[in-house]
Parts: sequence; C-alpha cells; structure tokens
Amino acid sequence: MVNKGKIVIIGTSNVGSAVLNKLMDFQLASEIVLIDLNEEKAKGEALDASHSTSCIYSTNINIRAGSYAECKDAGIIIITAGPSIRPGEEPDRLRLAYVNTKIMSSVMTEIVKYTKDAMLLIITNPLDVATYHISTTFDYPREKIIGTGTLLETFRFRRILANKYHVDTKNIHGYVLGEHGNSAFPAWSTVDVAGLGLEHLDEYFHLTEKLDRTAVEKEIVQVAYDVINWKGFTNTGIAMAACRFVKAIIYDEHTILPMSAVLEGEYGIKNVALSIPRMLCSTGIVRSFEIRLANTELQLLHASAKSVRLALDSCTRLDS
Repeated sequence: MVNKGKIVIIGTSNVGSAVLNKLMDFQLASEIVLIDLNEEKAKGEALDASHSTSCIYSTNINIRAGSYAECKDAGIIIITAGPSIRPGEEPDRLRLAYVNTKIMSSVMTEIVKYTKDAMLLIITNPLDVATYHISTTFDYPREKIIGTGTLLETFRFRRILANKYHVDTKNIHGYVLGEHGNSAFPAWSTVDVAGLGLEHLDEYFHLTEKLDRTAVEKEIVQVAYDVINWKGFTNTGIAMAACRFVKAIIYDEHTILPMSAVLEGEYGIKNVALSIPRMLCSTGIVRSFEIRLANTELQLLHASAKSVRLALDSCTRLDS
C-alpha cells in the first residue's frame, strides 16, 4: 500500500540535499528516505536534517538513509543521481547523455523490483534524455513519470521579466518550452503580465528601453551556466521546482505546468521527451496541451526535439 506522505530521494549530492531541505521547509512529507551509492553521505545528510526537526517551526518528519527496498510503499521517488555540468566544462547538458542513461538504467532496475505505483520525479540531466529513457525502457506507467523539464527555465524567465518591469514574479505568466537545456525557448505567445498582456508593457510601465526579446532568450539559457561557473553548481532553483511538482501531486491540484514527458504526436513530434504544458494531479499526468504557438515557436520546438533526439541516437550508437 502506498504511503502518500513518504518520499524517497535517490542521490544526495548538491541537488538531492537541496531538495531534501526544501521538502522539509515546506513540510511536504511525513517521511523522507535518502538513497546514495555513498551510504555514509546519505546517513550524514539524514542525520543533519533530522536535527532540524527539533525546531519549533519544523514538522517532525522521519528522515533516514535507506536502501531501494524503501521504495516499496513510497508515494513519490525523486531521482537526482548522476553527474552534472561542472564549472569550466562544455556548457551542454546533452553531453552527459550516455553515462547518465546507464545510471538511470541501474536506478530503475532497482526501483521496479519494489514498486510501479510511486510517482517518479526525474531531475537527472540531460533531463529529457533521462525521462525518455526511463519511459521507454521500463514497463512503468508513463503518466507517473514526470521530468522537471523547463519549469526551472520558466521560473528563470519570469524572474528576468519581473526584474525588467519591477513587478512580482507571480504576476508573470508564460512558458519556456522544449528541452531542459540549450535549445529551450520562451513561448512569447503565452506571456501575460497580470492581465496586461505583453505588447504594450513598455508603455504601461513607462519604460524608454524596450524589451529586448533576443537578449532575454539568450539570458534564459546562459544564467544556468553563470550559476554553475560562479557558485559551482545549481541546486536551489531546481529544488524549488521539484517541490512545486510534489505539492501538485500530494494536494491533487490538477495544475498546469511545463514538464517533460514522451510526446505522442503533439505538434507532429514522437519518439522524444520534451516540455509542453501538462496537467498534474495525484495520479500523475492527466493530459498534455497542444497550445497554439506562433510559427517561429513551432520551428523552435521541432529544433529542440531534433537536439534531444540526436543525443538519444548517440547513446544507441555507443551501445552498438
């Protein structure tokens, strides 16, 4: 029987530990189990986090390290395992494809021994390659496989626009779609600011320097590598994105977010996972939305699909 309050995090490095801390901050679990090849690291993270539950503002969450057997009754399993881009390395997540698909195979081989009922939240990069690999290699319900996808880019996009217009980011609506990576693109046709639209924003906010869409598009991709190069890794933003998905699941929100899953012919695209708007609730992905996009945006979506497909094909060639 599934324990909906139990979350398993696989991988306890920078991202996994950040996800743990945010889950605790927002009190989104009753039980959190950490799994890592480095068992002492998992034990240390669990022990450190457990001490914080004594604070009067904290929920008494049961936090511990464990094995894959803990997946048996988990409500949500969050997968962060695998290497990430490091400072100074080639700024392209897709180059991690081969090694991380092998890691995903290893992780999923263990998970399916114990459950096919838990919701799987995939964070490992390259995100879309990992999501597609898991979805098509293992007999796991696809509606329960969610890639965090471009929700993080969408957060970044909204922050950039909010900075431009000095407005609360929650007033910014609109999606970044496609690959979680270099070919991600803002779908400008979906953007709205507190019902004011986009076309006349510069006028409404009395700005003389007009919005430079090309500069924004470049910044959305570049800011991730700025964080990596300056800080050493990214973890806070993606941890917040992960918690947004977790909340949608545990509260059965039926909310619409950009997330990665295998496309089944939307926009004429198949055999690849990409982010488009999808509805999420306690049982997983309810439906995907083939929203109307401008012709230029459709071209960018197809280019993004081609980029991810090339990475998937490269993995196949290396295996042959």
